[in-house]
Amino acid sequence: MPDEKTVQSGEQYVVQMKAITKVYPNGVAANQGVDFNLRKGEIHALMGENGAGKSTLMKMLFGLEQPTSGEIIVNGEKLNLTSPSVAISKGIGMVHQHFMLVPSLSVAENMVLGMVPRKGLFIDQAKAIEITREYAEKYNLHVEPEAKVMDIPVGMKQKVEILKALVRGAKILILDEPTAVLTTQETTELFKELLHLKEQGYTIVFISHKLNEIMQITDRLTIMRNGRSMGVYNTRDVTKEEISRLMVGRDVVLTVQKEQAQPTDTVLRVRDVEYVNEWNKKMLDKVSFDVRKGEILGIAGVEGNGQKELVDMLFGFNTPNAGSITVNGESVIGLSQQKLRQLGVSLVPEDRMIYGIASSASIEENVISDRCSDKRFNKGPLFNMKAIHAESDRLIEDYTVLCKSRKQQVGMLSGGNIQKVVVAREFSNDPVLILADQPTRGIDVGATEFIRKKLVELSRSGIAVLLISADLNEVMELSDSLIVMHNGHIAAYFEDTSALSDDVMGEYMLGLKQQPEEEVRRVCHD
Repeated sequence: MPDEKTVQSGEQYVVQMKAITKVYPNGVAANQGVDFNLRKGEIHALMGENGAGKSTLMKMLFGLEQPTSGEIIVNGEKLNLTSPSVAISKGIGMVHQHFMLVPSLSVAENMVLGMVPRKGLFIDQAKAIEITREYAEKYNLHVEPEAKVMDIPVGMKQKVEILKALVRGAKILILDEPTAVLTTQETTELFKELLHLKEQGYTIVFISHKLNEIMQITDRLTIMRNGRSMGVYNTRDVTKEEISRLMVGRDVVLTVQKEQAQPTDTVLRVRDVEYVNEWNKKMLDKVSFDVRKGEILGIAGVEGNGQKELVDMLFGFNTPNAGSITVNGESVIGLSQQKLRQLGVSLVPEDRMIYGIASSASIEENVISDRCSDKRFNKGPLFNMKAIHAESDRLIEDYTVLCKSRKQQVGMLSGGNIQKVVVAREFSNDPVLILADQPTRGIDVGATEFIRKKLVELSRSGIAVLLISADLNEVMELSDSLIVMHNGHIAAYFEDTSALSDDVMGEYMLGLKQQPEEEVRRVCHD
């Protein structure tokens, strides 16, 4: 049931956002008359599909954008939050999904960027370390002050970001997908620390698509759909299914249904691949595996353990220092992306905005960009626009892309619909191998359900699928067999995922366990 407790004075709330409307110059209404209220000392979930308006609402609370109409009241004071610095001065901090840290600097240096202390023109290192240790101890967020950010695990980076906000005086914390790249153990540790902050009177906005976590950590939740609030609920009073239905407007299947895989011939063969990055760090160390027709091979691991470098090798963005990679027996090392596509390799990239789309181009231009040289789309020197239009309309319909028309600019779509444009292109051109890198990251439950079902459907039709995902539930549910990567190695290989638990996976992902090398080599199917 909705949380309908009335507030007599308004003082119960540390934040009141009243009748917030945000209309962009192009006429798109991101928020329409939204009320959003926070109580002191609560963890409050903000939920909704991509494009529902939750990110825009939080950007206005943090001063990154300003409302077209409505008012924002913080601790009883009506505010005009014209910039993040104004929001920070009023005790509001935001931890973004993509960390805003300088990799080459130490933890302590990142902590005090833009603040005193200084010695002349330089940061007072000793003072910065002292401040970092003081706050880490105070808030039970243990970090290594002198370590370079590029060398620390992703879970510690998350702590550094939270500490940065606390050092600057934040009492209200907005956390955007804070567990997106964390293991089960790291998430458990983070939740302990968030509850510790809550006990000290801090208020936390928790933006997440992970329903299990929402149920576990939050007190209340606000659900948004199409720029409007669908109500405020006490978390204990609603089920995951009810939340999904309120977000999407229909019932959503939350578990993946798939038949037993019947893999046949090897499509992708990787042997003893090694790669050393620009900082002379070995990111891949004798990595070997096969992906066969009709199966989904999953790769799990904490980000930064070689997964990105592996995908770059497989799709020609980088060249390995040693080893071999073949697709249907043909070496693909050094081939262009165009040639790889001709061999039937498709890529759903980790970052859809940088590598997946041309955001200023139309939906049509994006979905046919990999096939515009096909004979069916050409009439001599001219494009066959009738065939191109028909192909675009078919893909928009088949992949349920919500848009005004094929001519709409892709960058104006929601995140979930942008991802559908990417997968429509990558799944529909008769691939023999799909590289699916974080295919559902940062998208809503409806789009997630659609893409996961498509991956299973395509694998069962005989396509080889390599799935790389930081979402442990996703990679365990979708994969027929599974690799765990740690520190550039394959730490474990499981031919059957049915009996795996989150805790066991987390131990391998964190390097606490390692299968014997001879057991791992069985992945090669030799």
